[in-house]
Amino acid sequence: MKTNLYGITTLGITLLLGNFATAEDVSQPNVLFLAVDDMKDWVGCLNGYEGVVKTPNIDSLAKQGLLFTNAHCPSPKCAPSRAAIMTGLRPSTTGLYDNGHWWYPNFPDVVTIPQCFRNNGYQVVGAGKIFHHTAGNNPPNQWDDFFRLTFRNDPWFRGAKLNYPWSKSGPFPEAYPWSGVTGLGHENDWGSLGIEERDHDDFLTASYAVDFLQKEHNKPFFLACGLFRPHLPWYVPQRFFDMYRSEDVILPEVKDDDLNDIPDSGQKLAADRRKDLKLIRQSQKWREAVEAYLASISFADDQIGRVLQALEASDARNSTIVVLWSDHGWHLGEKDHWHKSTLWEEATRVPFIIKAPGFSSGECSKPVNLIDLLPTFVELCYFEPVPNLDGQSLVPLLQNPQAQWDRPSVIEYRKGNGAVRSERYRLIRYADGSEELYDHNVDPQEWTNLAGSPEVATIQSELAEWLPTKWADSAPTKSAYNFDPDNYTWTVKSTGDVIDGKTP
Repeated sequence: MKTNLYGITTLGITLLLGNFATAEDVSQPNVLFLAVDDMKDWVGCLNGYEGVVKTPNIDSLAKQGLLFTNAHCPSPKCAPSRAAIMTGLRPSTTGLYDNGHWWYPNFPDVVTIPQCFRNNGYQVVGAGKIFHHTAGNNPPNQWDDFFRLTFRNDPWFRGAKLNYPWSKSGPFPEAYPWSGVTGLGHENDWGSLGIEERDHDDFLTASYAVDFLQKEHNKPFFLACGLFRPHLPWYVPQRFFDMYRSEDVILPEVKDDDLNDIPDSGQKLAADRRKDLKLIRQSQKWREAVEAYLASISFADDQIGRVLQALEASDARNSTIVVLWSDHGWHLGEKDHWHKSTLWEEATRVPFIIKAPGFSSGECSKPVNLIDLLPTFVELCYFEPVPNLDGQSLVPLLQNPQAQWDRPSVIEYRKGNGAVRSERYRLIRYADGSEELYDHNVDPQEWTNLAGSPEVATIQSELAEWLPTKWADSAPTKSAYNFDPDNYTWTVKSTGDVIDGKTP
């Protein structure tokens, strides 16, 4: 279903005018765009973790703005999720299904969130991870200025020059692995590196945002601040580990026969990366690993607090929309899985808050998707509609969190696999046609697959109508191009055509 925007409602205009009365142009609020990576619903305001998780800054923002308690990612993996969020187009529309795609050479003319703001006269700046973090995913022509995430703290993981051409990777340090678990692959380590807090990448990213907010601005701004934690590896300052004691950590509740009623396609997704989970369990480090994830969440929250404090101390505090989101969730043993990349609640439910001056605060349980961000900005900031978007503006819910909302949230992972999340149910359909259905009123952990039961046949059928009827062919992968990271150009191998991602 495509979005059709006709401009902001009379109520929205009235509310915004009232709140931005002191602003020079009430139709151009600033935007602070806060992104975190791999953060599941384990924040205090969402009650996703059964123990105590220390996220005072996210929780405070949730009280000031509208917390969407049933928000989901477009896709449970970094690159496809972020490409969808930033373009407003689903993977099934673009064919950007996995991390092996560059979005820009495939869709150089698409209007992204930062480009939309630049087209409307905003100063557009950012730092950290907004698009996917590997080289080629964050073209310079999207920004007036950008402070790149360069992984100063763990360059030994960044040896692939295709993805990290700026990295000066070297041998693993003698202290590796800090977790004490040998054999873990692909960044799965955790611990404190013993470096100064101010030298961590996320601290530097937040400092860029703080410095920007402390300056005077002669036109409205869009400021993106993308924090890498709690993405692996969980390297954060020791004081955040000290916030938690391993013996107090509550492990995810798991069911031994949980996967017995799961179709083969779901079984395969659950089995991916299971080796990491087995190694952690065999080393009796499961509790410590969960502690490290919690510490990483709290480190990210602390950086968010620094940025929010800078906003509050600035002249822009009353004229700035604040948005907080995570690109997808994370499994810590649920469904016998470690990582993301599934279509279950653990991998798709995310923190999502919009604080828009003059609009509602509180909570909204309607199912929404981060793909709705671009059309929401279009309406909140009085832009001309961007055609053919796959999302829908959330302004009606910002005006009234209990407003009628007749659409569920649709999540996609790789071609043909999709999930539909309503207020009560989750339907999963895999590319081979097999399905799962869960009733969250009685089964919030998704332990009992109801698909095929006669009593839910109508519900199953109605939810399935929201799944894509057409899935785009996979977009060309990185192997189709020669990428020049210095000039930020791609040369199409088959034609020799050059695509410029540097020139505005």
